[in-house]
Amino acid sequence: MTKYSVYQHWDPLKVCLVGKSYSPEFYSFIENPRVRAVMQKIAIETEEDYQKLVDLLKSFGVKVLRPVLSNNYQDYLVDGKILPPPMCPRDWTIMLGDKFYFKSQFVNTGGQDGFRLAYVPLTDHGIWGHVLSDIRAQGNAIINDIKVVNPPKDPDLLRWWNTATTTRIGKDLYFGTNKGWWTEGRDMPNQKEMVLNLKKAHLQEQFPNYRCHVIDTLGHADGTYSPVVPGLIISGYKVSTYAETYPGWEVLHVPKANWDNMKPFLDLKIKNRGKWWVPGQELNDEFTDFIESWLDHWVGYVEETTFDVNMLIIDKNNVACCGYNKEVFDKFAEYGITPHIVNFRHRYFWDGGLHCITSDIHREGILEDYFPERS
Repeated sequence: MTKYSVYQHWDPLKVCLVGKSYSPEFYSFIENPRVRAVMQKIAIETEEDYQKLVDLLKSFGVKVLRPVLSNNYQDYLVDGKILPPPMCPRDWTIMLGDKFYFKSQFVNTGGQDGFRLAYVPLTDHGIWGHVLSDIRAQGNAIINDIKVVNPPKDPDLLRWWNTATTTRIGKDLYFGTNKGWWTEGRDMPNQKEMVLNLKKAHLQEQFPNYRCHVIDTLGHADGTYSPVVPGLIISGYKVSTYAETYPGWEVLHVPKANWDNMKPFLDLKIKNRGKWWVPGQELNDEFTDFIESWLDHWVGYVEETTFDVNMLIIDKNNVACCGYNKEVFDKFAEYGITPHIVNFRHRYFWDGGLHCITSDIHREGILEDYFPERS
């Protein structure tokens, strides 16, 4: 029996969790035929692109695990809203060393202020049941809810900690920040630095066998930068701390590699978020126009103009990415890396690139120390 583990994300990938969207049949309850047709088309094309990624992974001998979904929307109703599909398992899971952490899904249930979060155990719906059984069979520690195991002093950690915010570089763990972190001590001078230091102290307490670092990414780290192999970082944002956190590493900044290009559509998406998974809201003309605008304009724009640093590293010589960028691909060639394009067409509709929609469960390798001078 091979015990699953991940120590560095460029070690050879052997077991990978790949997300899933609802099927076209799932949307049969939608009364508005225009909205139903759009959602079904997105569902079909999303699974087509998932299958391209699955086929690529299997060609490298990777075992692929996927959630199981019902076609009945009523199976996923919570407080009158439909749970978003498990598109991005990296938002809820992390294999850290030989320990697997699984967090319940967040649901926006509304409320008087328009926003309330609730935890929904996905295992209750059987979505991840066989996945967890597979990992448990390999002798890994299973944590169904991060909240119940060694709760840290920082309760916010329970909300945002996942692989999307965490970069595993052997002995060093790098945690990206989420927007809204600065609520603590907002009236104190130098609050940002103070909060960052507080977060780092809490993380170090939680993971004493690692060296913990906090990087001000203002969002999921995997949407900001990707340490592709030892010595090379592809960055979508200019982060001033690379020289300190990754001393001596080359950083290639890719202009317009981030989601800023999609701001007009994302603004519309935020405006319609309260209607996103509410049965009956699809009859709303404003919502209908929002859905249709995606296929009418934004899909083509994404395919032609954006490169996403949200990449999945298969091993030190192979990387899966959403599109082509000459500067990035030339740099890959210098490092002996072969890029494999998997065009995830609806990644901005679903809020997730190739890194988000996967979660590496097992990679061959042992714990390395890339910065021994820090010991």
